[in-house]
Amino acid sequence: MEEYIVQILKTELVTHNVRRFTLEKPPAYKYIPGQATDVCINKPDWKEERRPFTFTSLNEWDHLEFTIKIYNDHPGVTSQLGKLQIGDELILHDVFGTINYHGEGTFIAGGAGITPFLAILRQLKKENALGNNRLIFSNKTEADIILKDELDQMLGSNFINTLTEEKTRRYDNSRIDEAYLKNKITDFSQYFYICGPDPMVESIQNLLGKLGADKSRLIIEQF
Repeated sequence: MEEYIVQILKTELVTHNVRRFTLEKPPAYKYIPGQATDVCINKPDWKEERRPFTFTSLNEWDHLEFTIKIYNDHPGVTSQLGKLQIGDELILHDVFGTINYHGEGTFIAGGAGITPFLAILRQLKKENALGNNRLIFSNKTEADIILKDELDQMLGSNFINTLTEEKTRRYDNSRIDEAYLKNKITDFSQYFYICGPDPMVESIQNLLGKLGADKSRLIIEQF
């Protein structure tokens, strides 16, 4: 299995607990929007600790980008990532992932599950092909919405936010349950792209199937 050692060129917060990493791009390193790779920190105690992260950059960019939620409540990989600085190194591996764009539809994301969709939507925007794609994005609070301004600019009224632990007039205040899906979606024959915590993905898959969605048009990560 290939390994690529890359330096961090820039690191910055995009929300209170999500950090964007700009990295060197290895020569001839290619991926499809929505795909991911296993990442390790190039330090003795962490070189064997692999975690999958999705590229949020486009393949044609001259650098790589990851947008990663940092969990500081336990001393794990993301906590260590949050401490890294410019010049520190990461180890990347082969590219994988099954969340690829197949056609116009509805993207449903929970929290950091937005990351594969960021690259897909950025690519569609570049190609002037956003069409009527919609994004339903579930977060705990407004402060948790990753890259809210960029998504709003890209999608306008097709950017739908719902909050589960904060009530506001600006956004919906609901979990994505059967009633919510029936309220937001009229055409269940379209593609649905789903990414988020495993229980959420499983629940939404089941609900969409119950509401008549074609199983072959439910696009999720498969390992």
